[in-house]
Amino acid sequence: MNAESPRTTPAAGSAPGSPPGSVLRRLAVPGGILAAVAGAFAYVGSVDPNEPGHYPACPLFRLTGLYCPGCGGLRSAYAVVHGDLGTALGANAVAVFGYLLLASVWTVWVVRSVQGRPLRIDPAPSLLWTLGAFALVFTIVRNLPFGGWLHP
Repeated sequence: MNAESPRTTPAAGSAPGSPPGSVLRRLAVPGGILAAVAGAFAYVGSVDPNEPGHYPACPLFRLTGLYCPGCGGLRSAYAVVHGDLGTALGANAVAVFGYLLLASVWTVWVVRSVQGRPLRIDPAPSLLWTLGAFALVFTIVRNLPFGGWLHP
């Protein structure tokens, strides 16, 4: 005689075939990252980087007077928090696109975590070199006289 175990249905919000608590466990790290990023954006949104003395100055700008690729990133984050996309793009357009890219990667991470699949990011070396070259060109152009529109 063959005794069958009773069939159970998965709990709401769990991936098919996974124990009910395992989905929440898999979402712990992406949830923690979301909490940390939300906290950072909340802080920057409440402490205006446009007011002097709230944040340390960029060391490259302070020593050389040159803008690095990150200069204006806090001002762009402040503008994003306040819903002012035009000001955010003017402060540092590359940072705004970076925020969007990271939000997209985080979303894919959550979906794959719910499905029980790992997130694998394996960019081609040519992509990494292209991104590095873009950052270098952006930095050079924003420091040339005709690149003043890229100043934070």
